[in-house]
Amino acid sequence: MRGGARVSASPSLMTSSLVTPEPTNAQRPPHHLAVIMDGNGRWAEARGLPRSEGHRAGTEAVNRVVRWCRAWGMRYLTLYAFSDQNWGRPEEEVGALMGLLLQYIKEQREEIMERRIRLRLIGDEARLPTFVREPLKALIKESEAHEGMTLTLALSYGGREELVRATQRLAERVLAGELSPSALTEAHLGAHLDAPDLPDPDLILRTSGEQRLSNFLLWQCAYSELYFLDRAWPEVSAEELLEVFERFNRRQRRFGLTGAQAEAQAEAQVSSEDSNKDHT
Repeated sequence: MRGGARVSASPSLMTSSLVTPEPTNAQRPPHHLAVIMDGNGRWAEARGLPRSEGHRAGTEAVNRVVRWCRAWGMRYLTLYAFSDQNWGRPEEEVGALMGLLLQYIKEQREEIMERRIRLRLIGDEARLPTFVREPLKALIKESEAHEGMTLTLALSYGGREELVRATQRLAERVLAGELSPSALTEAHLGAHLDAPDLPDPDLILRTSGEQRLSNFLLWQCAYSELYFLDRAWPEVSAEELLEVFERFNRRQRRFGLTGAQAEAQAEAQVSSEDSNKDHT
């Protein structure tokens, strides 16, 4: 799995949204899963449908995956929903995507509130049309105190663009005399990202068989595990996700340390998380 692993899709299509399989211990979900939801348009074209129908099916897949991950106890789920580069797509397709986003916000509000999901946004929100931006910001505000799973939507997002924004914020502080250029560290830059308190993703999953990051979480992905599914995003099943988690859990994430050091660090983290749960 060095450099990313490809997981072949099973013959089955999507699991019913009414049934969520229970993960085994070997299939325990990662703390933070980030997904590049790829293949909606090609899924539609392969069926003789307009690309907009693929995006609609992709939105339905988002609903299912959010529901599964919340049921499995995942703490953080980040979805690459619309890249900064996607603004260059045909105007009709961009308009359809914005309409689907508004529909998602309206239709999923009740479930987000009931399941105590905290909704967040990373990306250049100023580029989003007002009819989407305002209700999205309202739901983010309304759900900000929730302590269930944190669902982060990457919208009008690009990893390079985020790093530019972080650098601009740092530069403003330097010019104001708050920071010395020679004293700047990795932590200073990380603290000025779009959502600096979000933990780095443990696992980045991309669907549809493509094997690249496409400008997604370039700073945060330094030690993330990478998986690539041949299945298009609208077809991803709960069983396939659990298979990915099982393969992920077989990996030893060393973060530049020796195997023994990494194991000790992981055990300490689990112990700390268990202790925090006991006090909540």
